[in-house]
Amino acid sequence: MPDTKQELLKRYYGHTAFRSGQEQMIDCLLSGRDALGIMPTGAGKSICYQIPALMMDGLTIVVSPLISLMNDQVLSLKEAGVKAAYLNSSLTAGQYSRVLANLRRGEYRLIYVAPERLMGEGFVELCRELPISLIAVDEAHCVSQWGQDFRPSYLRILEFVQSLPKKPVIGAFTATATEQVREDILRILQLRDPLTVQTGFDRPNLFFSVKRPSDKKAELLSLVRERTGKSGIVYCSTRKEVEEICALLCEQGFPATRYHAGLSDTERRQNQEDFVFDRRPLMVATNAFGMGIDKSNVSFVIHYQVPKNIESYYQEAGRAGRDGEEADCVLLYSPRDVQIQRFLITHSEANPDLTPEQQQMVLKQDLQRLKKIAFYGTTNDCLRSFMLSYFGDRPKVFCGKCSNCLTQFETIDATVPAQKILSCILRTGQRYGRQTIVEVLKGGRSERLMRAGLCEQSTYGIMKDDDPQRIRHILQCLEEAGMVETTPGEYPVLKVLPSCKALLRGEETFRVKIPKSKPEGRPPKKSASAAVFPEAPELMERLKALRLTLAKEAKVPVYVIFTNASLADMCRRRPTTREAFLEVSGVGERKLRQYGDRFLEVLRAFEEGH
Repeated sequence: MPDTKQELLKRYYGHTAFRSGQEQMIDCLLSGRDALGIMPTGAGKSICYQIPALMMDGLTIVVSPLISLMNDQVLSLKEAGVKAAYLNSSLTAGQYSRVLANLRRGEYRLIYVAPERLMGEGFVELCRELPISLIAVDEAHCVSQWGQDFRPSYLRILEFVQSLPKKPVIGAFTATATEQVREDILRILQLRDPLTVQTGFDRPNLFFSVKRPSDKKAELLSLVRERTGKSGIVYCSTRKEVEEICALLCEQGFPATRYHAGLSDTERRQNQEDFVFDRRPLMVATNAFGMGIDKSNVSFVIHYQVPKNIESYYQEAGRAGRDGEEADCVLLYSPRDVQIQRFLITHSEANPDLTPEQQQMVLKQDLQRLKKIAFYGTTNDCLRSFMLSYFGDRPKVFCGKCSNCLTQFETIDATVPAQKILSCILRTGQRYGRQTIVEVLKGGRSERLMRAGLCEQSTYGIMKDDDPQRIRHILQCLEEAGMVETTPGEYPVLKVLPSCKALLRGEETFRVKIPKSKPEGRPPKKSASAAVFPEAPELMERLKALRLTLAKEAKVPVYVIFTNASLADMCRRRPTTREAFLEVSGVGERKLRQYGDRFLEVLRAFEEGH
């Protein structure tokens, strides 16, 4: 009798129960029906197509744009005893030919392929001869020009499918997708009668915070120092910032490395390996780094600068806490970051696959997305609620697990300041940006203001006693309320909208939330071992030491042996027999054979000593 999905889950992955949405997706694909899975990073999307691949008769093709993901996935599958391989640009011609030869002999259950290789010489012809049961499209949002990471090569997936003698089942997977992107995935991939499974975007183990420091470098050093011994990623917007921040951290004695597109392939690969293998557990990178990195023990992600949109932020921040442990996601916000991102967006290279009209629409949408992430950086509302609402979820108003929810606020009547700001924008001709408007209201004496004659305006200096930060905050609230907008383009200016008329006439009030006190901060975190089994931190350390030894012997990252969550479960259960060890979360039959005796030796010794 064939293995059931529950038996395979335990044998290869060491789990006894599926996570939310996984079983639905598996059953749908096994029934021969197409499916779209929208599941957050760390929700276990790969199991949704790997288990059907093990239960179906033919080959499963996994389309992925990420070389690092392919490497990690194939390595993990081989460790679990599943035959798999990949085809991408990292292979030599000889290696590529060997994979095709093995594929022809039916040696693999899964083959990971970069989208550019689907129609490549040899592969498409071979696939026409093989029984293809399932095509899994990972990072499916890349198929949409409205997505945050459109890749024209993804448009060839349908061409590949149509070239096959029989259409296989298609499963599409993504972690972040707006309604428009979801519709594009269904339409462009031509999914038949698809089941859409959306598990929600919330990651309860992530703590979100926004800081607006006057000295970013000092704040960053403080944050990293508080997390000494932890693995983390610091994201920067430009290569120059990556170089500077990495140098700063190294000067201060932190084991940091760097990653950006300006480095050689050899150095990027070496630096990535240093990070994955925890030789240098702190990575400073542009957003070119991290997609598909299956490193489960990243405990914090710090964005040194504002990213270009909420999709990118949530995906990058989501690289923390993949093992289910508590993790931090910190955004260091400044208005200048938004200006840098606006410049990068407006000066990005044109996409040759889009018409001029489409290019203009994409530019407009990118700038609108930037506005949303700017709102995230300045809002006083719940940060988790803000992001989840953006993706169409209906979250709680108060999560209790973000910096805003731990800050005491008061709501004030800002009607008069708001009227002054609106009047200033109007009386200066709606021709200036945010910084100039604040300078005029504060009564600045810069040469630029004097030359433009703005010192003669009736609104000049009418808020000279107000905190400029307070003025910017009220201005941001007016924009969030739809009373003011920032025009697109290289030189954005502020415009008032018709909805502000009642406020200007004094027919309605304008209220805003402001912090009453500084954030109380996050309570000190206990270690994973203490949180799960307070009296056995020593056991946790012994298990980690053994895991590190085994990882070095096998030349694999430590989380490929066992995740921290598995070690914590060992601390809780304290198994002393092979049967009991198999009950530990993350322990399958192959890992029991490979590592069971050595871990049991440590566990038994601990029990005897205590």
